Amino acid sequence: MTFKNDLILRAARGEKVERTPVWLMRQAGRILPEYREVRAKMGGFKELVETPEFACEVTIQPVDILGVDAAIIFSDILVIPEAMGLPYQMVEAKGPWFEKTIKVAADVANMRIAQADDLHYVMDAIRLTKKELAGRVPLIGFAGAPWTIFAYMIEGSGSKTFSKAKRFLYTQPELAHQLLQKITDSTIHYLKGQVLAGADMLQLFDSWAGVLSPEQYNEFALKYISQICDAIKDVPFTVFAKDAHFARKQMGMLSCDTIGLDWTTDIEESRALIGNTKTLQGNMDPCLLYADYSKIKLETQKMLKAFGPHRHIANLGHGLYPDLDKDKVKYFVDTVKEFRF
Repeated sequence: MTFKNDLILRAARGEKVERTPVWLMRQAGRILPEYREVRAKMGGFKELVETPEFACEVTIQPVDILGVDAAIIFSDILVIPEAMGLPYQMVEAKGPWFEKTIKVAADVANMRIAQADDLHYVMDAIRLTKKELAGRVPLIGFAGAPWTIFAYMIEGSGSKTFSKAKRFLYTQPELAHQLLQKITDSTIHYLKGQVLAGADMLQLFDSWAGVLSPEQYNEFALKYISQICDAIKDVPFTVFAKDAHFARKQMGMLSCDTIGLDWTTDIEESRALIGNTKTLQGNMDPCLLYADYSKIKLETQKMLKAFGPHRHIANLGHGLYPDLDKDKVKYFVDTVKEFRF
């Protein structure tokens, strides 16, 4: 389809752009009063994810309110374990929680490989959002990377160390690989379904990449990310692995279009390690947006100059924090949009 604004797709493909495109991780969320109003109508976060009409509404809000160059479908990475047979709850102020976790071989055997149809509510939300966007900006679909999903399925919740999940890798490596392959196959089906439903671009989130050693990351994470990259060919694809500084060179070899960087990575060094055949995304520290407007402008322009005019998608180095001022978030977006080389 033709877009009124296709900057982000062109930047991902390495084509010439008039300016740097910008979107934000967690842009549809608690910084927006309009989101909180919609959320209040629902029983909770999970109910919002599973109701296509409301998921569509909050997906489009940041396009209208913040002026970002892409929408990202409102969903959660944990829909995959649920579709595989491991339901989760989203506990207010605590985060995700699994009543049952994976412990032994029988648990892994009981996990099914999810199909796109198992997540029909996400596909419905994508179709509806595409219709409502009417080509204004592209729509990003996403999934969690296999290691991050695995970590939640073993741990049962978030963790500072993910020691249960890491213990599983050391003590039951063959079983870990079996589960990771099931997650990978499920994720490929899911992402292909998102493309068929209308997603214009995809992102894989490896939120807990940084808790593994380089050797473990190669064996239990990158191997499966690589499979997913190889399977997705129809739309631009981004891999964002938080705190995976040690894997940047290997990420440059993945068959994806864009590598997301967190704010702890040096831009020049990352470009040298990853190479010029990939677009880089990021990587402003979200905490900059607590600063005054002049500081936000100064640091944002410094970031843009460091990345340069080619193959860059501006973003934060992780998601927006709930207590950030909406006006300062918009100011960051506007600063990117106004900047010219």
